[in-house]
Amino acid sequence: MRAAPTCPRCFGPLHPPSVWSSAWRCDAHGDVVPFQPPWQPSTAAVDGVRKSAVVPVWVPWPLPPGWLVTGFATAGDDRTGGRASVVALCGPSVTQGPADLLIIAEEPGIGLGAAFAGLDGPDPGEGFDEGPPNAKVDVLGHPTALWCVNRAAPDRAVYAGEALGNWLWTIAWPEEAGCLIALAQLSLRDLREQELDLPFGAFSPRLDD
Repeated sequence: MRAAPTCPRCFGPLHPPSVWSSAWRCDAHGDVVPFQPPWQPSTAAVDGVRKSAVVPVWVPWPLPPGWLVTGFATAGDDRTGGRASVVALCGPSVTQGPADLLIIAEEPGIGLGAAFAGLDGPDPGEGFDEGPPNAKVDVLGHPTALWCVNRAAPDRAVYAGEALGNWLWTIAWPEEAGCLIALAQLSLRDLREQELDLPFGAFSPRLDD
């Protein structure tokens, strides 16, 4: 049996829908879209996320050399569909040891990307996109700007922007791995639209934060 959904903004427990309300409710953040227990990396997980997501499920393709897909997650339920998606990856860092990367697409106001970034609010915060972008990724053939979110937790590198009307977050550990976002010119594809032969690795502990 899968674990219970949690709050997408603090990963705390939720009160489930009742006869009085169809919403999931967090004591700290009120009515929220539930963050569902993450999926182990597998083709079955890809199929499950693809069927439920109403936002893009972004994956870099081709993957950077040595990188593997290490899990999936969504925020939503049977009533709303997946209104946020997370793809986890792992690969070699620029320093010694492995690096972890989460790529998140979400509707405005969900707050899942901000929670993984270590932020208190539901979005990157006012003024995060002032000045020229710090990185660009290719989204379905179109250059897409990302800005470094300096208010994020210090052990990770966080970039955020907008793609197809949804927030796009890239969150990398350790912080030095952020240069992958800035320099690798990642090309993102939507798993809802393409069948890709993804290489899978061990499940990412970052999805259990």
